[in-house]
Amino acid sequence: MDVLSDALLAVRTGRPVSRRNEYRGRWGLRFQSGEGIGFHVVLEGRCWFLPPGEDPVLLAPGDVVVLPHGHGHGLASGPDVEVSGSVIPLDHPEQVEDRAPESGAGKSVLLCGAYLTDRARAHPLLAELPASIHLPSAPGTRSALSTAVGLLADELRDERAGTAVVVPALLDTVLLYALRDWYDQNAAATGRGWSRALADAAVRTALDRIHGAPAHPWTVESLGKAVGLSRAAFAQRFTALTGQTPMAYLTWWRLVIAARRLRESEVSLAAIAREIGYSSEFAFANAFKRHYRVPPGRYRRDGPDDAAVWLSSEEIDSRLSSS
Repeated sequence: MDVLSDALLAVRTGRPVSRRNEYRGRWGLRFQSGEGIGFHVVLEGRCWFLPPGEDPVLLAPGDVVVLPHGHGHGLASGPDVEVSGSVIPLDHPEQVEDRAPESGAGKSVLLCGAYLTDRARAHPLLAELPASIHLPSAPGTRSALSTAVGLLADELRDERAGTAVVVPALLDTVLLYALRDWYDQNAAATGRGWSRALADAAVRTALDRIHGAPAHPWTVESLGKAVGLSRAAFAQRFTALTGQTPMAYLTWWRLVIAARRLRESEVSLAAIAREIGYSSEFAFANAFKRHYRVPPGRYRRDGPDDAAVWLSSEEIDSRLSSS
């Protein structure tokens, strides 16, 4: 697995929820904040995206809007339309109703929905994303994102056998391509951060090595050697771009995997320990309790409590240095 795919798998729960809607005339929708990653895809026509406290954004056919943190917002037929009435839960798009057609009015066809998430599992790669991401279509070009949106529109326009499987898969593809495009566009916007980390060949390769083989006995030196850098140069570059030391990130990611396995499987603690690179069940249990403040058996039985949340890189570095 690569780091972006793993980041999405870590935070996602279940399949995306969505609804296709058609509107004519003067209309407005108000979406409340939610736990999911919200999204809107313009399949036909035009409309306006109304982010709170910001200028309205015109959306054209093929445009994609992603709300990584599930913030409330509006959609409307015009920038001056008052968005009022009932509030639509972001992760329950089935509560959106088609509006009665009006004679001579232009039609807007939207796909609205959310990718259900567990915020306790959020990867730092997703935490730096802005409140909303607008990825406009590029007429005359066939980018990976526009191709996926086109396939999605075709599938929803003419539902056939297998549509129930194809649509969620295409929605996953749209999200991945949208985030990939955002990170590519923003790689040069700042001197650090995950957009730069993913664009840096050495750091990206090291992250992919960690995600591809989390049980491997990685060290700063071996990771540096794998990407062609000295131990000191690699550690400095990795920390500068991700905000974490290589060993802090490795420890954090191993325990993310462990927590997910505890919640979603009946695999033994000893097997999980081997899967993430611990020499024994005892060593794994101690590390898990040290970082999540609850033993793994209780975490599996009761789920995470308020104290059992992912630690910051500073906390992990502190605990690594004192252990």
